[in-house]
Amino acid sequence: MDINSSNVGNRGKISFESPSNIALVKYWGKYGRQLPKNASLSFTLQNAKSITTCNYEVLSEKQNDLQLDFSFEGNQNIAFANKISKFFLSIEDIFPWIRQIKFDLTSENTFPHSTGIASSASAMSALSLCLCSIHEQLIGPLDNFFKKASFVSRLGSGSASRSVYPYLAQWGEHPKIEGSSNQFAIPFGDEIDELFKTYHDDILIVSKNEKSVSSTAGHALMDSNPYAESRYSSANDNLTALIQSMKQADLDTFINIVEREALTLHAQMMCSDPSYILMEPNTLEMINLIRSFRQETNVPVCFTLDAGPNIHLLYPHEYESQVEELINTQLIGLTQDNSIIRDRVGLGPKKI
Repeated sequence: MDINSSNVGNRGKISFESPSNIALVKYWGKYGRQLPKNASLSFTLQNAKSITTCNYEVLSEKQNDLQLDFSFEGNQNIAFANKISKFFLSIEDIFPWIRQIKFDLTSENTFPHSTGIASSASAMSALSLCLCSIHEQLIGPLDNFFKKASFVSRLGSGSASRSVYPYLAQWGEHPKIEGSSNQFAIPFGDEIDELFKTYHDDILIVSKNEKSVSSTAGHALMDSNPYAESRYSSANDNLTALIQSMKQADLDTFINIVEREALTLHAQMMCSDPSYILMEPNTLEMINLIRSFRQETNVPVCFTLDAGPNIHLLYPHEYESQVEELINTQLIGLTQDNSIIRDRVGLGPKKI
């Protein structure tokens, strides 16, 4: 739908903060228009988030070129601006009014960019939520706001589709999950034991350096990976088992699957062509220390990783003091500059 002529000249401002998420069952490999090769499941985080503000003005007619200014953390960022422009042009079939708006976008993160924490998930979900809000202001209400935001977010970053829901989100068609879709994620927080809504995610920053390979390039490598098809099959099987463990609060099974999923993601990168090793020596040392601590204390703490070297330390709230001791005595010295992001399962995005 086009913008009504009565809106010409209108100015507005929309701000959203949207969190990153940490996948428990990993999405790695895609096809078509940002569609996943396997289903995935993620915790929605609370503190690792992007804050995006969109100032806009309605122009008298559609322009040949996008009218877009963008700054990231107070500075002009041409690479990010080009990525956003490409994203805007890709969703013109969804928001035909996008060339009739002058945009002034600002964004910032509460965590380091491009270090294996899903910055594109938080950034693209925050931006998509802003666009859906602009649509409602200029055109009219959407049938399902968050479902639409998830759909649009997916086109900017597949994992962003999961960031628009609280607690837990599932994305990708799965034969045993009613309502699952490759087109958008669905909320899954009501399907699990309440214990998991108390989970902490302490992100131990092994390296603040930018990743050696982008997620986009990493996904593309799965097209020629000789183990890709078995990976997609095992991911869907792991998702079935993981959901069952979360319904029953079976922490042993939960830990086993989550850690295997993390290591499998990195194994896929190591056996791709070209191959990449995204973990650092301190990553491996942390993994061994976490497993030894768990075996010695029976504290149900586990790790996962995104496509980078940084450890996500997952555990229920009731074990906070024991895990804090582990961090302070064994792990913090293995991080870069004693860097840690204290996070936990959160309530999803918020309009500011």
